[in-house]
Amino acid sequence: MKLRLAGAWATALLFATGAASAASAAAPGHYIFAWAGDPAGNGEDFIAVIDADPASPGYGKLLASAASGIRTRQVHHTEYWMPPGGLLFANDHKAGRTVVFDLRDPLHPRVHAQFGDLAGFSHPHSFLRLPNGHVLASFQVEGHLQHGPDGKTDPGQAVAMPMSDVGAQPGVHGGLVEIDNDGRAVRSASTADPARPDDLLMAYSLLPLPDIDRVLVTNSSMRDEDRTGHTYQVFRLHDLKRLSTNDFDAPAGRYGEINPEEARRGPDGAVYVQTTGCGIERVTGIASEHPRSKLVWQFPGSFCGVPSIVSHYLIQSVRIVHAIVVLDIKDGAHPVEVARARLDSAIFPHWTGYDAKTHRLAVTGYGENRLFMLNFNPDTGAIGIDPGFHDDRGQPGFDFDNREWPHGWTGSAVAHGVVFSQ
Repeated sequence: MKLRLAGAWATALLFATGAASAASAAAPGHYIFAWAGDPAGNGEDFIAVIDADPASPGYGKLLASAASGIRTRQVHHTEYWMPPGGLLFANDHKAGRTVVFDLRDPLHPRVHAQFGDLAGFSHPHSFLRLPNGHVLASFQVEGHLQHGPDGKTDPGQAVAMPMSDVGAQPGVHGGLVEIDNDGRAVRSASTADPARPDDLLMAYSLLPLPDIDRVLVTNSSMRDEDRTGHTYQVFRLHDLKRLSTNDFDAPAGRYGEINPEEARRGPDGAVYVQTTGCGIERVTGIASEHPRSKLVWQFPGSFCGVPSIVSHYLIQSVRIVHAIVVLDIKDGAHPVEVARARLDSAIFPHWTGYDAKTHRLAVTGYGENRLFMLNFNPDTGAIGIDPGFHDDRGQPGFDFDNREWPHGWTGSAVAHGVVFSQ
């Protein structure tokens, strides 16, 4: 069974790669795809296409945009990297809607598919590709929760769909759903664990590990009214069977384990998890019956955002210092800070997206409607703002304020997920 499944994944991946090659040939150039929305909530979420070729005379300029059909509630995650097939998942979290954009012709983006709740789960957060070309997504809730205008759950509007038989309440746990490129559910699994009925097991992010037949899932909530999360779960990839629910390392007097979020695999095979408490937890022994976590770093403040791992460096957005900080994780148990790049005092950086083709790092955040571009040296860890990527006033970055967008909307936008073209 596993051999047949692996073969199917390989065939699908080759097909997807071929489709991407054909698309690249049809539309030469290098691009940033920025997922953005109207912070006032009047317009729609949209994809913006920006020139990302440092050798182009239009470097940093807006080239195209396309509306999603989703009225902005909380424009949020895309996939973290552009998939080979050119179909990108992008989500508005509070709207509970996800769009699949066809970006195979980058200058003419279009909606390929759209979906809401799937397989009895709602409010997806993260989307990671499987070897067969499908997406495995983390869904926060088993059932459906209706958000009010302020983003909080409307009283009386939490509707539980059929849930697992562990007696959990709506919102206590979520699930995983495998989704094809047309937005259809293929299979699913709940994060509910009868041995942990009182824990918050709302799937935030996940990391498929095909070589060891595992998926690591982190649990924390996007809703302010929920209690904090502190666990990770290990599932078997080929059948989505839950194998364990585990506590993150929580040393006395520290807070780095609070609300685990993004998981990234390091060069040593360990998984590094960033938390809202600005900790880095290193998880090892994932293929064993007894995985282990260790808090190996604590950044200052809280609400650190989406990290990237490049070579043996972990690149982290750190909100309180308005900076991107680089850790050397060659010795994963003992990271060392090697560089940092401060942006400006107006932005609280959150998302980082790396481009291996140009060694650039795109950064979006909160407080300022701007996308910053940084140069990164994967050999030394050095990082700094790219002066060649600037707006019409010569200021670093791409300005999302007060623009006429090619898809016909005029206004200021806030960007969240950002990926580079292949």
